Amino acid sequence: MRILMAGASGFLGTTLAERLRDGGHDVVRLVRRAVEGADEASWKPSAGQLDPALLVGADAVVNLAGAGVGDKRWTARYKSLIRSSRVDSTGTIARAIRQLPAEDRPKVLLQSSAVGWYGDTGDREVTEEAPAGTGFLADVCRVWEAAARPAEDAGTRVVLLRTGLPLAANGGLLKPQMPLFRLGAGAKLGGGKQWVPWIALADWLAAAEFLLARDDLAGPVNVVGPRPVTNAEFTRTLGRVLNRPALLQVPGLALQVALGEFAHEALRSQRVLPGVLERAGFTFAYPNLESALHAAVGTESPAAA
Repeated sequence: MRILMAGASGFLGTTLAERLRDGGHDVVRLVRRAVEGADEASWKPSAGQLDPALLVGADAVVNLAGAGVGDKRWTARYKSLIRSSRVDSTGTIARAIRQLPAEDRPKVLLQSSAVGWYGDTGDREVTEEAPAGTGFLADVCRVWEAAARPAEDAGTRVVLLRTGLPLAANGGLLKPQMPLFRLGAGAKLGGGKQWVPWIALADWLAAAEFLLARDDLAGPVNVVGPRPVTNAEFTRTLGRVLNRPALLQVPGLALQVALGEFAHEALRSQRVLPGVLERAGFTFAYPNLESALHAAVGTESPAAA
């Protein structure tokens, strides 16, 4: 396949681009700076600029663009950037697809979204049929997904990747936690009863490939592991995998002081299940948290020993 990718320089994008190329696919990265090679193409999503001609001949578009949600403190300005970086990039791609004749349009748009769509679900299990929740990230996800509608209306298959928290030592959920846990300072957040929608990085990558190939799947897809756990269980399991104590607790008030508004998102509960993937027959290589964590940190699980 010839695949045009936005957000290819991020944690997930870099890894996915490498995997797709290793699989024999031709990946062209959309960049906002000057083009440096034949595998790059220029665009300006903040200005809504993408030459539709760049999409001609592409079998698929993958859009993972967006400012990191937890990268900076949530000032009003940064919250605006979180929203605009997602909506602008998605809308720019979707409108460019719509401008093309039907025979020139990519067959599929693999469009990033997030489990933030569901807001706080408490102890309630949710699949893709659940409505949007409330809160800043839920609101962002609503307009983010809606921005892809022009491509869907034009007949391109649009898959909305409602991604959970990928597990890898060099990015995602684990990167900021690993140094603390290795020092024996691992701690549950708040009461620890909130559910964590994790997924092994290898399974996220495999799911992306699976969804690119399955032309019968469209719409929202929860890209999460099949067995969510509470934050307390996540903390205990990571401590066990690293062979370090993890007995501490960070009170909710301390999180609010340290993180500001983002603390509310860190403490929300999301018991999200991968309904579409499971019904479609997708096989998880790491269906339980302990095996996924061993794979992420490069240690051998007891089952593999």
